Amino acid sequence: MFKTVLVPNEVPVSAGNSKTPVEKQTLSKQNVKIIDGNQAAALGAKLSRVQVIAAYPITPQTPVTEGLSEFVESGELNAEYVAVESEHSAMAVCTSASMVGARTFTATSAHGLAYMHEMLHWAAGARLPVVMACVNRAIGAPWNILNDQQDSISQRDTGWIQLYARNNQEILDSIIQAYRIAEQVYVPVMVCYDGYLLSHAEMPVSVPTQDEVDAFLPAYKPHTVLDPADIRNYNLVTLANPRNNAEGVLCHGYMEIRQLLQEALEKSLKVILQTGRDYGTIYGRSYGNYFWVDGVKSAETVIVAMGSLAMEALVAAEMLRKEGQDAGVLGIRVFRPFPREALARILKNAKHIIVFDKDISYGNEGAVCSELKAALYGTGAKAVVRNFIVGLGGRDVKARELAAAVKKSVKSGSTPQSHPEWLSRI
Repeated sequence: MFKTVLVPNEVPVSAGNSKTPVEKQTLSKQNVKIIDGNQAAALGAKLSRVQVIAAYPITPQTPVTEGLSEFVESGELNAEYVAVESEHSAMAVCTSASMVGARTFTATSAHGLAYMHEMLHWAAGARLPVVMACVNRAIGAPWNILNDQQDSISQRDTGWIQLYARNNQEILDSIIQAYRIAEQVYVPVMVCYDGYLLSHAEMPVSVPTQDEVDAFLPAYKPHTVLDPADIRNYNLVTLANPRNNAEGVLCHGYMEIRQLLQEALEKSLKVILQTGRDYGTIYGRSYGNYFWVDGVKSAETVIVAMGSLAMEALVAAEMLRKEGQDAGVLGIRVFRPFPREALARILKNAKHIIVFDKDISYGNEGAVCSELKAALYGTGAKAVVRNFIVGLGGRDVKARELAAAVKKSVKSGSTPQSHPEWLSRI
């Protein structure tokens, strides 16, 4: 299933907060495999010792759960593999298994994620640390199986933490970290990565040993109770105001429960940072930030994007630098909860911020752009923020097109942008 290679010299691996876009680390003593993004996700789940896997196929996610089925069948992974009849059922299996104390995993894309929508709210509302890989794919109509980020962005308000990976190394590393994050704050985590551009593209990935992951990721300790001697009901009808239960204990009303979820997401920012730092201490790949940067600190012009699109922006920034323009790149890794304060600090000196979105909040603008503007509001930031919609439905995005859009934005100065611009060939 996997091709293993020995690497005698340096191989590029990702960094959470580096001055350069990609750090280098000697991996001669580590297990390096040439694998695609879906295989990286499956390996991450296997190394995390998941106990229940819910599987339903959809392009381009299917190889993730297929890979896990092979691990289970071969005896490499001791887990229950549940083939369900729909994505809605897949998330129902994960929430139920998580509630009784199992570490659970599933993966999906596009319409499969949309079909899960109701159950996404249930997983978050019940405070269950489910982890899911979302292999980003366009939403119909019309039908399209290629990449953009509309599917996960459309689920941003379901109460899930959302992490976005820029390469296959980050996919594997993020899956492992996701369990430690989720199980500390009891909030589910969605690890998102671009369909085909990462899911089916092979690249070197350093794979930690099982002993290393076991040392980093403790066993799941559920906050729910499954005990015949202590019978409980979960997720009953909850009215607006606090009420006494049968024992006379005053219990939260619906609004308090929602507030606690919000507070958990806010708390998760610190947990995400510490988890990333601890991971870096063990593996040498630090994820001690919510984004990665290249030349941003002193740059007047900053390009912002998520996922593999931000890697393409690196090439565009290099083109711009050769032409004498001071340009940097900021790739967002954590989208939910949105790291408002950290982004405002890193972007405080920028004069031009150009946001490339692989999504659109219809009737407004790209979701990343909206979030970024809100983060900068009231901070005294002087930057002009401009938005471009790119790459929807798998439309190819070339570095030279990004560079041309940046030059156009800078040339326009402070001219207001009434609506986002679309990079297309129409």
